[in-house]
Amino acid sequence: MRFMYTYDMMESVRNTQQWMGATAQAITAYPAFAALPNPALTLMGAWGEVTERAFSRMVVKPDWGIDSITCADGRDRVVEVETIVEKPFGDLIHFSVNGREPSKRRVLLVAPMSGHYATLLRSTVKSLLGDCEVYITDWHNARDIPVSAGKFDIEDYTLHVVEFMKALGPDIHVIAVCQPAPLVLAATAYLAEQDPDAQPATMTLIGGPVDPDATPTDVTDFGRRVTMGQLEETMIQRVGFKYKGVGRLVYPGLLQLTSFVSMNADRHSQAFSDQIQRVARGDASDHDPHNKFYDEYLAVMDMTAEFYLSTVERIFKNREIAKNEFVVDGHKVDIGKITNVAVKTVEGANDDISAPGQCVAALELCTGLPDSMKASHLEPGAGHYGIFAGKSWRNNIRPLVLEFIDANSRGPANGTSNGMAAE
Repeated sequence: MRFMYTYDMMESVRNTQQWMGATAQAITAYPAFAALPNPALTLMGAWGEVTERAFSRMVVKPDWGIDSITCADGRDRVVEVETIVEKPFGDLIHFSVNGREPSKRRVLLVAPMSGHYATLLRSTVKSLLGDCEVYITDWHNARDIPVSAGKFDIEDYTLHVVEFMKALGPDIHVIAVCQPAPLVLAATAYLAEQDPDAQPATMTLIGGPVDPDATPTDVTDFGRRVTMGQLEETMIQRVGFKYKGVGRLVYPGLLQLTSFVSMNADRHSQAFSDQIQRVARGDASDHDPHNKFYDEYLAVMDMTAEFYLSTVERIFKNREIAKNEFVVDGHKVDIGKITNVAVKTVEGANDDISAPGQCVAALELCTGLPDSMKASHLEPGAGHYGIFAGKSWRNNIRPLVLEFIDANSRGPANGTSNGMAAE
């Protein structure tokens, strides 16, 4: 399937569905039909509205939508997104709060590159913004990156994280969410040997596959069942002529979305059926729970083929991080060399993507750290998304992470909350 025509065929199907939805909306909105109300036309228009919105969102990067926060003094402060480091495959960005004294807690959120944009962590950013200076890795869609920019695999990802850490300085507190957890661990170990003074103060790893075999799931079993040749043949395609990355080998976002949806096909089908009924009754709104969730969920990005394949082979199949055998740029990193970076792991008891045991394995690898600089938390009843978003994160996990940051800060920590309410 490593051809442009398969990539363009998927995009053509998506584009056709979007056009059909828009056409249904336009037809049923024709003024003459208002004289003779017809339930079938109403349902058709509702179908068109839901369909057009869903398929158009698949190729649009969501906006951060964080315009302002209310600080402790009761004043609204404008939030601006500024780029600190700009690179072809991803930027380091900062959420600057105008008129507010910089917070002494400086947090780097390392977003996953697993099919969705960094905006998937929007609620995580909002929850931290009142108490911290928040930075985040904003990875780019591979379809928009010219082939001339070169390759991007897990070693390049690790080196990007290293560069971002150096740019922010040693008083930064790193929080890795899901997929990047093992690579952030490797990046810190790399710094421990190559540039010890640039290591972060703390590292919080949330629901990441440091040792995928610690507690196998359907995700890890899939990695075992399928050969690398099968993956390359069935999952990899070349970007079509519509985008700047024409010719680049990628794991397409639309193909990833098909896999996401198929895992819970009945639930998604029912959700869209219910939404069509709500639109037909006039009960839906632009920002109702369905639209808020699916606007983000359906917005997918292509991953470079080398990143996807090297992740499966080296993290899941060969378990190079779990075995402490990971090599970056020709240098074998030793996680045991981390001696002064406090490490905390967070897992969800009901996580079916990165099950309990996979992330906490990082603490065993940190043989150079005293137990006093290690911590772990297992959140009862929380699934994968709950450990970095929603009530479990806001009410239980976030306060524990901030306490951990303050307890292990290398400088005077900002121990008071700014009373933020994001808008």
